[in-house]
Amino acid sequence: MNWDWQAAADAIPLLLKGLLVTVELTLLGSAVAYALGLVLALLRRAGIPVLSRLVLLFIEFIRSTPLLIQVFVLYWLVPPLTGITMSAFVTGVVALGVHYATYTAEVYRAGIEAVPKGQWEAAVALNLPRPRVWTAVVLPQAIPRVVPALGNYTISMFKETPLLLAIGVLDVLNRAKEVGAETFRVIEPYTLAGVLFLLVSLPSSLLARRWERRAERA
Repeated sequence: MNWDWQAAADAIPLLLKGLLVTVELTLLGSAVAYALGLVLALLRRAGIPVLSRLVLLFIEFIRSTPLLIQVFVLYWLVPPLTGITMSAFVTGVVALGVHYATYTAEVYRAGIEAVPKGQWEAAVALNLPRPRVWTAVVLPQAIPRVVPALGNYTISMFKETPLLLAIGVLDVLNRAKEVGAETFRVIEPYTLAGVLFLLVSLPSSLLARRWERRAERA
């Protein structure tokens, strides 16, 4: 097939709508992953052996199963069992957020363990309440250390969103599929979808590397 510039131009508005959905999925999924990952990391360090083991089991279970299977379970299996129905978009946000939370939890754990032991001892010596130790001493030092790694997971999540095509989320790849089905031309929409992914992920990767170098110098 020859490249048709008019077909490419006609596809761009719909692809940009799909890109907006892809970015929304990534940002919302990242917010869930960051928040839930921190909760999981704190629960693992709560000092309750049973709770810590249950959290570790949950993390390993999620990390050991494919994201696509988790998407299918949330969209097709959970509603009949629980009566809770979610749209394809919400299912995508939850699936991405929970899946990547199990990775960000380990990132947070590494950042917490990197806080010098003397900081913990000083907080104990000052008789600070445990919540105050976490919010004023530990987390302000741990979180800046892990920002580059969290950024890398956000970029990975952005590139995983096409999996949600399986449940009909209208992301940029699904929009490219629609254009191809309507016009019987696939080379232009799919190529442009790939270019749009590149235009977002490449600058994001460079920014994440810059943050990483800055964190190493700090």
